[in-house]
Amino acid sequence: MEPRQVVHKEKQKGFRFNSIIWLFFVIALVATCWIGYVKLVPSFEQNSTTYPFEHPIYYEGKLQASGAVIVDEHVKLPLPLLETILIDSPIYYEQESNTLVLTTVDKVLRFETESLNALLNEKSYELTLTADVVDDTVYIPSEIIEQLYGFHIEYSASTGIVMVYKGNDAVDTVTITNEKGTHLRESATIKSPYYKVIESGQQLMVWERQEGWLRVQTLDGVEGFVKASHTIEGSPIVYASDVDEYKGIDHDLAGQKINLTWEAIYNRQPNLAEMPAMEGVNVVSPTWFELVDDTGKIQGKATHEYIEWAHARGYQVWALFSNGFEPDQTSEVLASAEKRFFMIQQLIAFAQLYQLEGINIDFENVYTKDKENLVQFIKELTPIMHEQGLVVSIDVTPKSTSEMWSVFLDREALGKIVDYMIVMAYDEHWAASPKSGSVASLPWVEKSISRIIDEDGVPPEKLILAMPLYTRIWSETIQEDGSLKVSSKAIGMKRSDEIIAEQSLKPQLDEASGQHYIEYVEEGVTQRIWLEDELSIASRVDLVHQYKLAGVATWARSFQKPEIWPVIQKSLFE
Repeated sequence: MEPRQVVHKEKQKGFRFNSIIWLFFVIALVATCWIGYVKLVPSFEQNSTTYPFEHPIYYEGKLQASGAVIVDEHVKLPLPLLETILIDSPIYYEQESNTLVLTTVDKVLRFETESLNALLNEKSYELTLTADVVDDTVYIPSEIIEQLYGFHIEYSASTGIVMVYKGNDAVDTVTITNEKGTHLRESATIKSPYYKVIESGQQLMVWERQEGWLRVQTLDGVEGFVKASHTIEGSPIVYASDVDEYKGIDHDLAGQKINLTWEAIYNRQPNLAEMPAMEGVNVVSPTWFELVDDTGKIQGKATHEYIEWAHARGYQVWALFSNGFEPDQTSEVLASAEKRFFMIQQLIAFAQLYQLEGINIDFENVYTKDKENLVQFIKELTPIMHEQGLVVSIDVTPKSTSEMWSVFLDREALGKIVDYMIVMAYDEHWAASPKSGSVASLPWVEKSISRIIDEDGVPPEKLILAMPLYTRIWSETIQEDGSLKVSSKAIGMKRSDEIIAEQSLKPQLDEASGQHYIEYVEEGVTQRIWLEDELSIASRVDLVHQYKLAGVATWARSFQKPEIWPVIQKSLFE
């Protein structure tokens, strides 16, 4: 009897165990089905859209960090936003005078906040809305931004949202195809709360595509996510720009190689009757205009006689305007919108009076802190000069670590504005150099050009290579303490030839500099000269062709020897 009882109890125990397993299985199955069901059920929680500003701004589908001001449904945009979305900082605001200066490649618009009176280039221009300052932020009417920069700006009175688009950019769209419409959700999941139901057939702008979802924006500005399967691709929206493309100034030498020479005018005017023929030269740049004080006053040395002489020989005149190499007064005038405009007005008056074809800007010995203000001056100057048909060029040094002579020049920014950038590729070894050497060795000149092209992105066709017509006699003496004392004196080409004849010297090729070299002893002092002659000039002109530059310039005409002009002409034009 006992063994049967044991078997019966074991069978009961096994049955109960199997029942428990089945129960757990059923529970797990039900739970799994429920969880799956819950995951498939979308959220029906609706949230209201909230923004940090009364009138939020979207730019290319992204909410911006500042809001707009709306006056009678007219949009005014905050300057911080415009500084972010506009390329090359074309808006300048001077808080002290409440002056705004907006620049494009061919226009300069000047006005004060809360004023309808403006100047467009040099002409009076009436604004329809004022710019305002609210809580220390400048707000500029959107109409101005559309007209000058080609943006398209939409405002929805129903949502209070402002949308900013680049002109001529295409915005992808989709159309809702789901018969019951679709939910515009906060995030890319059906469990996310929704803002509104988008009806079937409604068009949406697409800003981002994720797996199975689209980040979209309604035409009245509400942003969110919709299921991609509820949409069909639509035609892109293109907001056409009303701004005509500016193709640059068309001047008589456009597309030709420039052959410019500077006429250094100090206390005396040049004797025009003794001027050489200068074969091949097509531009002369007399050093006529100079900044003389911190009010922006410009002193002129121009003469009608020189203009008549130049034009009679077919030369264009690109008069040079210098800052006098005086850093303090330069800093004062560049920092003031009024003084910058005063300088521009004077240059325009001079250009009209003397029938100039161009202006050559030569600012040197400038504080590095004035870098941006110099760029601003050129931004304001160039469109007005172009309106008068004047070519604008600027002189720059080769790149170096010199704060006052090189670092202050933003070559990349300047190269986008001016017609030509003249690289003053000389003074590799300057007057007070502690070491004797070439004024402009060929490898150093080539590096000076290539760095500006490669590092600053200045187009080669805008670059003019400036070559020296002078060299230096380097005098070297051994001091009592054994140190070497070096001094120098600048001489022109004719004087170099005279020294060669007087000393019965035979120039030797210095391969390192790519120049001829002479050396002699005079009164116990070693004299060394790296010559500027037919070889050095022709070698540099070869660089113009190698790098496809705009041409050459020479400093200065008075250092020349007549034989050098046919060399430049043949090398440059043949």
